[in-house]
Amino acid sequence: MYDVAIIGAGVIGSAIARELSGYDLRIVILDKENDVSAGASKANSAIIHAGFDPAENTFMAKMNVLGNPMFDRICEELRVPFRRNGSLVVAFDDEQLDLIEQLRQRGIRYGVPGLSVLSKEELLEKEPAVNPEARGALFAKTGGVIDPMLLTISLFENAVMNGAEYFFNFEAMSIIRENDHYQISSGQSTVRSKAVINAAGVFSEKIHDMAALPRFRINPRRGQYFVLDKSEAGIVNATVFPCPTKIGKGILVSPTIHGNVIMGPASDEPPDKEDKGTTAESLENARAGARRLVPGIAARNYIRTYAGIRAESDSDDFIIGEAEGAPGFIDVAGIKSPGLTAAPAIAVHVAALLKEKGLALREKDSFDPVIKRQLFIEMTEQEQSALIQSDPRYGRIICRCENITEGDIVDAIRRNPGAATIGGVKRRCRAGSGRCQSGFCGPKVPAILARELGKRPEEIVLEKEGSYILTGKTK
Repeated sequence: MYDVAIIGAGVIGSAIARELSGYDLRIVILDKENDVSAGASKANSAIIHAGFDPAENTFMAKMNVLGNPMFDRICEELRVPFRRNGSLVVAFDDEQLDLIEQLRQRGIRYGVPGLSVLSKEELLEKEPAVNPEARGALFAKTGGVIDPMLLTISLFENAVMNGAEYFFNFEAMSIIRENDHYQISSGQSTVRSKAVINAAGVFSEKIHDMAALPRFRINPRRGQYFVLDKSEAGIVNATVFPCPTKIGKGILVSPTIHGNVIMGPASDEPPDKEDKGTTAESLENARAGARRLVPGIAARNYIRTYAGIRAESDSDDFIIGEAEGAPGFIDVAGIKSPGLTAAPAIAVHVAALLKEKGLALREKDSFDPVIKRQLFIEMTEQEQSALIQSDPRYGRIICRCENITEGDIVDAIRRNPGAATIGGVKRRCRAGSGRCQSGFCGPKVPAILARELGKRPEEIVLEKEGSYILTGKTK
């Protein structure tokens, strides 16, 4: 019997798991995929928002403002790269100038620090590549960029370090209330838990409806992006947004934490909740939106396009609370932007909700918030030399673009949870993320996975079951 079962191993479920692992509880995380961070948490804008944008008196506003300042400590503890590069909302006419002043005033009411309105001259001095037709901009110095995949994986791994258990390939097919607990069944196995956290992203509606009367609907939106080569690094230093509309924050241009530039998202409705394909029409919209902000951006220098699905609900706010008629069943649903920024604050809030509902929260003296992990490229020359002497695998570069060694990849595979797929390796140590997009390391990573996992090369998959790379030998 578990005290808490968390359905969903994205950034929200992982943040909640890590927060709860600081208490004397038996926790289990369930996910239908074969790895952590396999949904929206691996395909988004990778932005930590300052907190001025969400509407007043919403969970979105409260959790964003509380979550933003938590990232400095969390990223230091979890060895996740994070930089406060600041963000700009660019205005092109009088109406938009009025809007950015309203956003500044809203942010001041929320307690967001470091907000200022820049004149046209100040904006172009700060970001010379921004469209000279701009009239001004709102600057937020606390905006940041992060690696959302590594953040999610690290939150999850730290929870496991502190006693949380997990089951991948566990798709909840039924949730039944029995006496004082819930039975969550996948069809092949059953998990019993006193409390359930529904953090299932675009499938949170489905999970909710298994345990309670229907309350909300999820209408997924797909955002499509370009990743530009590192040759475009420096074209902007801050994250540059257009003025927001009722539809969303718009198409941005932003540096990434790893030195690339992204453009997007262009938003549309996917054919289904798992369709992460890109379309020529939406990518052209992303390109046009980016050029409106930064006319000189070389969109042709892209190395990858990608799409992510966000859990847009029929509510104008995050849905966080106990489901009616289902004691101990907590919905954490409809978590769209700024969900990544809000995640650590949502985790604290959910822990408080569970305590309010009667779950005993006794802090563990043994809780360790720190992950020990470092890529070879991040070490000093002296550290690198010593490591190669003790383990020659760190002297063999596998991914030339990102300077990732065999030792880095082996470490990614052997961690808990470790990488079991090519995508899992990429999310943990960036092998295959660079300019050639696996052109050089493509054959090497599956071979290392097969060796370390004791599998045949034909058994290694890109991501999901069936996404095989090899089918057999030729000649």
